[in-house]
Amino acid sequence: MNQATTTYQLIDGKVVAAQVKKSLKARIAALAERGIIPGLAAVLIGDDPASQTYVDSKAKACAKLGLYSEVITRSADISQEELIGIVKKLNANPKIHGILVQSPLPGHLDELGVTLTIAPEKDVDGFHPHNVGLMLIGRPGPLPCTPFGIIKLLEYYGIDPEGKEVVIVGRSNIVGKPIGAMLLQKAPMANATVTFAHSRTRNLPQVTRRADILIAAIGRANFIKPDMIKDGVVIVDVGINRVEDPSKEKGYRNVGDVDFEACAPKSSYITPVPGGVGKMTIAMLMFNTVTAAEKAR
Repeated sequence: MNQATTTYQLIDGKVVAAQVKKSLKARIAALAERGIIPGLAAVLIGDDPASQTYVDSKAKACAKLGLYSEVITRSADISQEELIGIVKKLNANPKIHGILVQSPLPGHLDELGVTLTIAPEKDVDGFHPHNVGLMLIGRPGPLPCTPFGIIKLLEYYGIDPEGKEVVIVGRSNIVGKPIGAMLLQKAPMANATVTFAHSRTRNLPQVTRRADILIAAIGRANFIKPDMIKDGVVIVDVGINRVEDPSKEKGYRNVGDVDFEACAPKSSYITPVPGGVGKMTIAMLMFNTVTAAEKAR
């Protein structure tokens, strides 16, 4: 029987995100020579603190790279028609190459209707059904930022999914489904055997123990335990969950979907939370915005 791995390597999202951003600088400079500054607009509805923090971090990332950034805020009681009108104006604005409408939206708004209004070429979140379709058939287009970031993490650390069994715990439209579709492609950093597991999966630990690469995106704190993984597994933890911690100034700390302290010794590679996948999401948003600017007329 294999012994648990005594040493493991952290998959450092900070390092990889910095490398992605650094690689964009020459592309941004080339655009500047043509008089083009990549522009990103974020639309924030309501006053959700987590959404505000995330939008602020996107604006700061734009500023550091020299991208043009707009943040449009509206109250939670905005009408569907007014929000659609904002998106249409951004579609027509040549200074804006990327549009994102921060989720979640208030319950009275139709999120799909808003997404469908975004011009597919400005959909830097990769959520428009047109772009989802391109992704599914393996054609070029903007890829969802978090799954795209996961691929970049694996690539940086030389973890090739080809031929490996990847188990994805979670089936969201934002992470689970798209990362599975991307890893299935006949393409570099793909060609994996993909299994989706979720809250209705029977004998879940039996399924997750098959994984050479385990991607946890179920949204439950410390859900993945050591008895659910095999020795030497690569663990990618997408979860960000708040748990109470009186020792912290804020009274809480963020943890992933994986019980890091217990599972890390059995893994070969593992992402920390924070400092792992989350750092990549914004980096790939910058990547998609620069790419959209390059493709714009």
